[in-house]
Amino acid sequence: MRIFLLTPMAVLALLFSGAIFGFFYAWVCSTMWGLDAADPNVAIAAMQAMNASVRNLVFAPAFWGTPLVLMAAALVAWKCGEGQAALFFGAGVVLYVLGAMVPTVTVNVALNETLALVETPLDSARAKAVWQSYSEPWQRWNVVRTVFSGITLVLTGVATLSVGWIGDGRSRSAPG
Repeated sequence: MRIFLLTPMAVLALLFSGAIFGFFYAWVCSTMWGLDAADPNVAIAAMQAMNASVRNLVFAPAFWGTPLVLMAAALVAWKCGEGQAALFFGAGVVLYVLGAMVPTVTVNVALNETLALVETPLDSARAKAVWQSYSEPWQRWNVVRTVFSGITLVLTGVATLSVGWIGDGRSRSAPG
C-alpha cells in the first residue's frame, strides 16, 4: 500500500500545500506592494477585477482541496503504520484550516466584498482613504494566512520525508 498509495498521497499533499502557500506568498511580496504603489483608483479597480477572477477552477482545488488532500494523506499514513507522518499531515490540516481558511473566509473575503461595492473613479483623497482602509487590514491578514500555509507546507514536507521513501527508498519501518 505504501508505494501505490502513501507515496502519491504525500507528493500530492506537498503539491497542494506548496500551491496555496505560493499563492498567498505572491500577494505578500509583489501584488499588494504593486497595488499600493499605483494610483488608488487603479488599485481599487485592479483588486476588484482580481477578486472577481480568483473564484475559478484553478484556484479552488488548491484552496479547498489542500485540507482534504492533507487529511487523506494523514489517514493513509496512519493505515501504513506511519504515525509520525500522520501526525504531521494532521497538524497541517488543523493549522491550514484555522490559520489560512478561516481568515480568508471571515476577513479577506469580507473586505473583498466591501471593496467590490466601491464605484471608481473617486476623487483622489477619497480613493486613497478607501484603498488604505482596505489594503492595510487585508495585507495584515494575508500575512497571517501566508505564515500558516507556510507552516503547513513545512509540516507536509517533514511528513513526506518521515515516511522514509526519499533517500534509500525504504520505509523507516522496513527491516534493515
